[in-house]
Amino acid sequence: MKKTVVIGFLGTQLDYTGKGNPRWEKWRPTVALCQQDDLLVHRLEVIHDARNRGLAERVGNDIARISPETDFRRVEMELRDPWDFEEVYTALHDLARSYPFDTENEDYLIHITTGTHVAQICWFLLAEAHYLPARLLQTSPPRKKEVSNSIGSYEIIDLDLSRYDRIAQRFARERDDSLSFLKSGIATRNPAFNRMIEQIEQVAGRSRAPMLLVGPTGAGKSFLARRVFELKRQRQQLKGRFIEVNCATLRGDSAMSALFGHSKGAFTGAQQERPGLLRSADGGLLFLDEIGELGLDEQAMLLKAIEEKRFFPFGSDQEASSDFQLIAGTHRDLRQWVCQGKFREDLYARINLWTFDLPGLTGRPEDIEPNLDYELERFAAEQGQQVRFNIEARRRYLAFATSHEARWRGNFRELGASITRLATLATAGRITESDVADEIARLTATWADAPATDACAEVLGSEADQLDLFDRCQLNTVIAVCRASPSLSEAGRRLFAVTRSEKRQSNDADRLRKYLARFALRFDMLRPKQ
Repeated sequence: MKKTVVIGFLGTQLDYTGKGNPRWEKWRPTVALCQQDDLLVHRLEVIHDARNRGLAERVGNDIARISPETDFRRVEMELRDPWDFEEVYTALHDLARSYPFDTENEDYLIHITTGTHVAQICWFLLAEAHYLPARLLQTSPPRKKEVSNSIGSYEIIDLDLSRYDRIAQRFARERDDSLSFLKSGIATRNPAFNRMIEQIEQVAGRSRAPMLLVGPTGAGKSFLARRVFELKRQRQQLKGRFIEVNCATLRGDSAMSALFGHSKGAFTGAQQERPGLLRSADGGLLFLDEIGELGLDEQAMLLKAIEEKRFFPFGSDQEASSDFQLIAGTHRDLRQWVCQGKFREDLYARINLWTFDLPGLTGRPEDIEPNLDYELERFAAEQGQQVRFNIEARRRYLAFATSHEARWRGNFRELGASITRLATLATAGRITESDVADEIARLTATWADAPATDACAEVLGSEADQLDLFDRCQLNTVIAVCRASPSLSEAGRRLFAVTRSEKRQSNDADRLRKYLARFALRFDMLRPKQ
């Protein structure tokens, strides 16, 4: 049978007995350890400093009287500051490394009731990391009804038991709940998007630094920014408001006034002072959507406000202050705009610490179905009417929505509008194949009428202007097919479906790769960023 060894700090307050304190009536945790009926302590090692040597000797003498079987040992350890985490952890870590543990013959317990809170934390960390092959022992004073009993009770905490597993599972559930909250309960299936949400959850909980959300219009930047704000509010990290600004609507003096406020008479029509949106976001979160549209002067003032939490309202010589957290959104390639002198490099460096790329709908085809269900649930909540697809209607809609024919220029916003139309026009709460056919025709017509986006300009920047119109139109088509295709091979099959049979050319991927190389492009450069 193994011997029980207990290691712990001397309780300089709890174990103390002075004048007026009856020695055997006051609860003393170190002494009480050796008075338990069902716990035989074979060896008790008590840590103390030289100043408390006398108290340690008295405790040892008392234990010798009540438990002669216990081998009481004093371990002197000098700590300049028992509340200094680094010093305490280092001392206990050194003790653990030098201690002659004999786990085959001895069972070790760490007494965590005595000592400072810092010592208790260090004991836990060392045991949890297995530097100490021991379980934790916690003693408790007697209840009020047991005043005559000075022994109290004890509990052994085994960090490998299911209770600890349940605690870990609870933290995992809470984290899963946070991830689900950020996704508004939508069971997204895209691996890259789910990894990004996990990172955003971690950053939201641990950092006050700015975030930059990059993605096409309708990809959900504004929606995600608000969810981050609400998550931070739940965790008591923010007390202020959520302020959203579309920087594309701000121009000239009105931009300065809207963001930073203005003093009375700052410009024609400024009849009274205006606080500005930055001050309104004090203690909260400021979401600057399309931050790339801000003018260079506004960018310079914004940088000062982010770094120093101070700024000058327009037309004022008195500084204002605002402590806000920032999330910026853009569909632009800000790196390219920095090179072109349209965006300040220092501001980009400041907001680029945490950058997350939100893929558009065509980059997340597997998430169309769960978002379809989410939009139907939202319609039911807003309109008080449950609407469902017929089986064949749902199958047909999903087949079209995930095909290369579906362009989804407005991304999730456009998908939401499509589902809202279907639900509104559904008869008796059922969306039929006929309803889906009408909606597909409506979407196809809308996309056909809409002006084609100049993908060349997005990808090549100013170099696109050097291309002939013929080459530009051809490259735009190739880029569109690549963006709608899951792989280089699939894009090649779509682009070379006719000439493959005529020329007996089988390596479509190689043909496409060589074509893109003419413009210094690769297939992965055209895909949504993961």
